Amino acid sequence: MGPSFMAVLVYVDDIIIASSDDVSVQNLKSRIDARFKLKDLGTLHFFLVSQRPYALQLLADIGYLGCKPAVTPMEPNLKLSQDEGDLLPDASLYRRLIGKLLYLTITRRDLSYAVNRVSQFLAQPRLPHFKAVQRVLQYVKGTPGQGLFFPSKTEVELRAYAESELSTIAEVQFKVFFDADWAGCVDTRRSISGYCVFLGDSLTSWKSKKQATVSRSSAELSTCQWLMPPTS
Repeated sequence: MGPSFMAVLVYVDDIIIASSDDVSVQNLKSRIDARFKLKDLGTLHFFLVSQRPYALQLLADIGYLGCKPAVTPMEPNLKLSQDEGDLLPDASLYRRLIGKLLYLTITRRDLSYAVNRVSQFLAQPRLPHFKAVQRVLQYVKGTPGQGLFFPSKTEVELRAYAESELSTIAEVQFKVFFDADWAGCVDTRRSISGYCVFLGDSLTSWKSKKQATVSRSSAELSTCQWLMPPTS
């Protein structure tokens, strides 16, 4: 028998075990039950990670439960600058909202890019920046239950996708997608990159960030993307 794959997720007193080997799963459950009292709830049909209560509480705290929903977290082709627009008289609200939205991105990969953009103006937030945050909140209003969905059945084949396909090397499907604009930051002329990683059909890791250097060509931009460090 070849090597088996096993993943164990522990949250407080709940445990989820995923493996390609049923015997290994039973052995692990027996060892845990021998030390702790274990209640087996059977096969997991799906797993949903959602921050819906937190999202609704956030909207309620700032009086946005009745706001008009938006279909996207940010207006298309929106350009934000650190020098354009009037300074906010009180930056504390802006900073608190950014902190709350950053926490929401733990399960909301659809907010990563927009929240990354508006979080770059914490030192001196201006009116256009605050309007961009309002747009994010309007989007959250329309999608409070958005989260991560992990189906019980998925393909079992390891692949990585970019411009070429890697050969199969294990019995787990692994996909990586990335993209970037070119000189998207009007202040520094740096590009903003993003990537997402799928284990089977389930999204497991994602990130959006401004690159550390200025890319002088699309070829150099692609190289910077490949060198982007993973999330911790």
